[in-house]
Amino acid sequence: MQLAFAPELEAFRQEAADWLNSELSGSFKAIRGQTNQVDAVEERRAWEQALGAARWSVIGWPEQWGGRDASIAQQIIFAEEYARAKGPPRVGHLGVELLGPTLIAMGSEEQKQRFLPDIAQGRTIWCQGYSEPGAGSDLANVKTRARRTEEGYRIDGQKIWTSMGTIADWCFVVCRTEPGSVGNKGLSFLLAPMDQPGVTPRPIRQMTGEAEFAEVFFDDAFTSAEDRIGAEGEGWKVAMELLGFERGVSTLAQQMHFRTELDEIVEIAQTNGMARDPVARQKIAQAHAGLKIMRYNALRMLSESDGGLSGAAYTYKLYWSRWHLDLGELAMDVLGQAGEIGVSEERFDGLPNMYLMSRSDTIYAGTDQIQRNIIAERGLGLPREPRGK
Repeated sequence: MQLAFAPELEAFRQEAADWLNSELSGSFKAIRGQTNQVDAVEERRAWEQALGAARWSVIGWPEQWGGRDASIAQQIIFAEEYARAKGPPRVGHLGVELLGPTLIAMGSEEQKQRFLPDIAQGRTIWCQGYSEPGAGSDLANVKTRARRTEEGYRIDGQKIWTSMGTIADWCFVVCRTEPGSVGNKGLSFLLAPMDQPGVTPRPIRQMTGEAEFAEVFFDDAFTSAEDRIGAEGEGWKVAMELLGFERGVSTLAQQMHFRTELDEIVEIAQTNGMARDPVARQKIAQAHAGLKIMRYNALRMLSESDGGLSGAAYTYKLYWSRWHLDLGELAMDVLGQAGEIGVSEERFDGLPNMYLMSRSDTIYAGTDQIQRNIIAERGLGLPREPRGK
């Protein structure tokens, strides 16, 4: 496994770094280093469009659809430079990293022409209609229904924990189109416009004071039959294909963000004297080693050429979420009483914000328990425990 990049890629790295630092020091200085996904919405939309105009938004996509046909190594380099330049979280990431690749792999030619250019150019923001109040990690238990009509589908139900739900233009929705079906049968994958009667997003206030999530209610909302990806009843297949893209190159940018958090913890420990505490030093060393392991695991995962998921891919989410949970605890230990002070009466920022948000890392995108089931059943091929035992 190569752990270094070829010298000829350094020119690409410099090009990316120069563009990012120039833009984030100029027109987009106000959103540099921002951590909240729904602050300064108009500026964030403008940033997505600037990335698209410079062809940095979806560099791994084919040039035909606004990308650069970038290699895995180039995508990793850009992700790292983006994090190093303190680029804000991408409000378009669900379209860029999940729906777009799914459309390229499974969408019709008409769907690609309709949706991909707007995603690549930052003109359309997407949200994900998967989780429901009674179906969080258990996606196969969704109750949202879509009734077929002459014009298309009428959608009724509720989705929850919908990132960007209050600002998105479109939502990709997993819903039940076969009455009486259960489990992963009878589901369809529909694309629904958010700006229409019958779609009501309501922000969910988090304990950090932010509202990045929403609950979304569908009440006889409409989408056309042409906006279904895959055949009717094959929504589970499409949804699983989409989730396969969650373990992509963006994991390296996530790790650069973790590196920044760890560096801040070390700096504070050196300033307030906690670096002299042997227990704190040991925890910092363990965090550093864990981050290195995470990086090498991600590089191994991304270097695979057979298109399948390896043990690295199956274990990645469980590993980083537990590591980040421990980092949040370490941050609070190092901060001491300073970690209990917010930027206002209703909001935390910086490391206290990270600590609070890390509580959710082991829950969203599949709880730790679900991740262990996936490792056992799909990664190791172990049989399911019979019901009733």
